[in-house]
Amino acid sequence: MFHGGCRRQTRLGVHLKSQPVPEGFAQAARNTPWPWLRISFLTFLTLDGNVWAEMSVWVQHTTPVCAPSASVVYNTGRYDYRNLRGGVANRKTIERRMGLSEPAIIKTELRDTLGRALRDLRISVIDNCNLRCTYCMPREKFGEGYEFLPEDELLAFDEIVRLATLITSLGAKKIRITGGEPLLRKGLPDLIARLANIEGADDLALTTNGLLLRSQAPALHDAGLDRLTVSLDSLDDDVFGRMNGRGVRVAHVLKGIDAAHAAGFSTIKINAVIQKGVNDEGAVALAEHFRGTGCIVRFIEYMDAGNRNHWDLAEVLPSKILMERIHAKYPLRPVERNYKGEVAARYVYEDGSGEIGFISSVTESFCGGCTRARLSADGKLYTCLFASAGTDMKAALRAGESDEALLDRLASVWGARDDRYSELRAAMPEHERHQRKVEMYEIGG
Repeated sequence: MFHGGCRRQTRLGVHLKSQPVPEGFAQAARNTPWPWLRISFLTFLTLDGNVWAEMSVWVQHTTPVCAPSASVVYNTGRYDYRNLRGGVANRKTIERRMGLSEPAIIKTELRDTLGRALRDLRISVIDNCNLRCTYCMPREKFGEGYEFLPEDELLAFDEIVRLATLITSLGAKKIRITGGEPLLRKGLPDLIARLANIEGADDLALTTNGLLLRSQAPALHDAGLDRLTVSLDSLDDDVFGRMNGRGVRVAHVLKGIDAAHAAGFSTIKINAVIQKGVNDEGAVALAEHFRGTGCIVRFIEYMDAGNRNHWDLAEVLPSKILMERIHAKYPLRPVERNYKGEVAARYVYEDGSGEIGFISSVTESFCGGCTRARLSADGKLYTCLFASAGTDMKAALRAGESDEALLDRLASVWGARDDRYSELRAAMPEHERHQRKVEMYEIGG
């Protein structure tokens, strides 16, 4: 299972039963009784009211009972070291050697170099789209003859489910299906049904432009999809037609939203990318249209995702300014985010008629709380929307790697993650901002 002589360093977060941290814990944790386990760093932090030990662990893989991660938990006056990923037999072996009868581990966390847990997985199921939005897939670059990925280069549903299951076992709780336009992928409800059955996946959502919702919403709902997000940048047909690159009219999207409501989707979010001088004048009307409908409009600052949308900082309208415009007509008050890592700043109308949100990647970056991994349609794992390269998981899958090897690969990628592009953007030289980045249609934004 693990080869002799292999050494690996793993960063862990371990929940402590005892609060406050007991005196002498750090020293005792370092003095492990096993030659194959060495803790080289240990500190304490408090998250969500819980005390955690954050440590860097060296594991020497010399016997089958050793695992690529190890943990320490303070429990009834002694320190228990436990195998986390060695399987049932190995775990029992370790428990027997230690004389343990009850599990001591409460919770473990896979964290990156900046202490961010893995909580969200976004899966692009196709790179093609039936629109040519100017900020994502501009028509002049993606004309009628543009060659998208052939079907055999897309991840198969079996491969997607396998990777999603493994990533969920590492801590991901939320899965979002994206594209391109995901509703173009044949048989998508079958995939949704399989993903909905993954243990530990508490929330399954999908982002779409809405054009195919009228025909597909019932099947998606019946398959177990929890939530929908629909992209709609303006209520003005001329503006929307120019932005979507195909002259599609607003009514097509609104009918899709109506169909989703009728199918039983109670939570629908409306995403609008706002460009100064393009569609910002219609933002208040967009908010007004969905007040009282149960839909949550989220206004997104125009971002420099990819390299083909001719991004210009001068076209970014700060969310703060847009919020003030809406507040002037419909008074707002801020509310807490629903969960740690939520990207949208939430506001509710003071008259109780609904909620809106603002995603401010440019002017108020949220890298420090980002918990997202992204899987592209061709099977590459990205740890940032603005990444220049990903890890090829498809090649590993098709080479026959075991689940353990894939888990190790996934954990290593996340453990080495140090992305914080949006925090660094303002200080970047111009040439660095224009270095090649993955295109948004490849990983779904």
